[in-house]
Amino acid sequence: MQLKSYAVKTDQGPYLNINEDGYDFDIVENFYFMMDGFGGSGVGDKCVEEIKNNMRSFYNKIAQDPDSTLPFFFSPKFLIEGNALINAMVFTHKKIFENNMKVDMAKRAGASGIFAIKNESIFTFASVGNCLVYLLRAGSIQKIFIPDDFNLLSSDQFEKHYRTMPLSGLGLFSDLYYQVKEVRVEKGDVFVLLTDGVHSRLAEHEILHFIEKDETGNYQKILDILFDLSNKRGNLDNQTGMVLEF
Repeated sequence: MQLKSYAVKTDQGPYLNINEDGYDFDIVENFYFMMDGFGGSGVGDKCVEEIKNNMRSFYNKIAQDPDSTLPFFFSPKFLIEGNALINAMVFTHKKIFENNMKVDMAKRAGASGIFAIKNESIFTFASVGNCLVYLLRAGSIQKIFIPDDFNLLSSDQFEKHYRTMPLSGLGLFSDLYYQVKEVRVEKGDVFVLLTDGVHSRLAEHEILHFIEKDETGNYQKILDILFDLSNKRGNLDNQTGMVLEF
C-alpha cells in the first residue's frame, strides 16, 4: 500500500518564543517521527534534534544489520522493523537519560513522541507520552493509542487541555514506558498524528468533520484549520501535525 498524499506542519504557537516540537520523515524509507519536547528554550528543542538524529542512526543500523533477527530487544509479536524501532527508542532514551543525570534539573530535557515505520501493508506505531494518532477509515475515527497522560487519573470531562501532561517520555525516567501497535493499512486510510498543542482542544468528531468536508485532499489546509481552531480556544503550546493518506 503506497502513500497517496501527506502533509506536515509545526509551529511554536501563539504564546511561546521557541518551538520544542519537531518531526522527521522519509517517504522512501517509510518512517515518520513526531515529537513534543520539554525542558525549555535551548534545552527541549535541542533534545528533539538529538532524538531525530539518534532515532535515524539507531534504526538504520539495526534494520540493516543481517543479524537483526536477534537485536537487543526482540519480540516475535512484531515485525523486524517494529523490533528495530523499539530498540532505537530504547537506545535513544538511554542516551538522553544518561545525559540528563549529568546536568542540573533546569538543564534536563525529554520528549513525548510518535514513531512509525511502514513495511508493505503493515504500519508499526510506537507511542511515548501524550501525542496522539488517529485512524480515519470508512467514515469513522479511532485512536491508535490511549495517551500516557493525566486523563486516566481524572474524571473531569471539561478543560481537557489541563490533563494532557505526559506521564512518560524519552529521557524522563530510568525505564522507558511505551506502547506499540501494528495496523494493517487499507486503501483510503488516513492517519492523523498530533501533539497536544492541537489535539487537547479538539474533539475527535471535529477532526473527522474537517477531513471529510474537504474534497480536494488539501491536508496542509486542514492542518492550518485545526491549528487555528485550537489557538482560538486558548492554546498556549507548541503545535505539530502530520497527515498520511493511503
